[in-house]
Amino acid sequence: MSRKDLFNDIWKAADIMRRDDGTNGINEYIEQISWMFFLKVFEDLEKRFEAEHKLKSKKYSRIIPEKYSWSQWTTKDAKQIINFIDDELFPFLGKLSGSPEKDTIGTIFSEVQRNKMKSPFNLKDVIDIINEINFNNDEDSHVLSIFYEDLLVKLGKESGIAGEFYTPRPIVRLLVRMIDPKLNPKNKENTRILDPFCGSCGFIVESFKHILSKGKITVRDLEILQRSVFHGYEKKSLPYLVGLMNCILHGLITPSVVRRNSLNDNVMKFGSEDKFDFVLTNPPFGGKEGKQIQQNFPVKIQATELLALQQVMRRLKINGICGMVVPEGLVHGGEAFAKVKKDLLENYNVNALISLPSGVFANVTASGQGPKTYLLVFEKTEPTKKIWYYELHPPGGKRYTKINAITDEDLDDCFQKWQKKEISENSWIVDVEEIVKLGYDMVIRPKKKREVIEYTHPKKLFMSLTHINKQINEDLEWIEKSISKIK
Repeated sequence: MSRKDLFNDIWKAADIMRRDDGTNGINEYIEQISWMFFLKVFEDLEKRFEAEHKLKSKKYSRIIPEKYSWSQWTTKDAKQIINFIDDELFPFLGKLSGSPEKDTIGTIFSEVQRNKMKSPFNLKDVIDIINEINFNNDEDSHVLSIFYEDLLVKLGKESGIAGEFYTPRPIVRLLVRMIDPKLNPKNKENTRILDPFCGSCGFIVESFKHILSKGKITVRDLEILQRSVFHGYEKKSLPYLVGLMNCILHGLITPSVVRRNSLNDNVMKFGSEDKFDFVLTNPPFGGKEGKQIQQNFPVKIQATELLALQQVMRRLKINGICGMVVPEGLVHGGEAFAKVKKDLLENYNVNALISLPSGVFANVTASGQGPKTYLLVFEKTEPTKKIWYYELHPPGGKRYTKINAITDEDLDDCFQKWQKKEISENSWIVDVEEIVKLGYDMVIRPKKKREVIEYTHPKKLFMSLTHINKQINEDLEWIEKSISKIK
């Protein structure tokens, strides 16, 4: 099957689910298609693990027993399938535990709880389409990962909620390139990467891909990446499921992604086990938390974006680095915001503040242009002395909309200039003293150079004109003499 045919067939499966009476709305059919993909993917992975063990003359013990594996129950009669899912499959899988893989499966199926499709015939049609996909085939797996990203964007366009947990991938990839997550060569096992508001796990997936793209990854390195490096926290059930599925589709099978509200953690009691080498995140904007949650933070405020920044700051190890998306209001901010930014500038080294134009989030919001945002990069090292600023000017006067989304190429200029901290028409450097003078308002425009016009002194101008006049008279006399010689 060609890539195009496979892609079209997967969308056909999504359309069948969308039409089913049981999946009311895009949220429900995304949840439905996610757990079905998960079980098909996981069985294909288990078959691969089984083959690898056989080559080494070892026995592989299946994580999901054969009775509950995808290929066994999907061969049943259409009407029997729904009863099996509700009465046997979900109750069993929801109680799995005892290993990272089993814990992940148990959490997923205790969250999803049940099959939502009403028509057994629609369900059987979807199963037949999914059966055509071979997740051990790199091409099939790649097509499905692209489809999944497209589905998340569609979720934003149709319902407007994807903006809560989906960051446009060019933005994610830019931050990952800037932060450059990697295994610590001196202590690979203790390398830790976190997204405390992970949503669809875009930062985790792109960080995983970034490390693999650098090459020189050993079998042991891959095991470390799979087991202990990646961590994520997610408050809501749908993005939690979507995020885990996204990781698995990209080859990251057992990330430590936990379903919980990270703002429940008391940041003033963090120990070494709560700190990370790299933090990449897009925290919730515009939300409000009650007094109980606020007690977990030095600066007590309702705004989720400010609570998130305080948490992320305290999540960093010494020499750790963070890249995060922040709303414009945080960069300006009032008195409480100023207190947090004072702490940030005095105890962390803010490397960069990148202004993104409105419309960058337009394709994952139900209406409008989405929030005006900045990218903030800082390290747990020395106090801030200077900050490199960059303002994205879309090439060719481009305007970001739902159908005209930001691209990786649009951000190449930013990355190139970031590497050299280049000063240009749209990038500049600000001394931290300027920010302090403005009460920690970090939105500082570059100072325009005043054009200096130098005027010639009148006496000098007069002497110059006299010299020119003398030269003209001499030339005229020479011409007159020359003409008089002509007969």
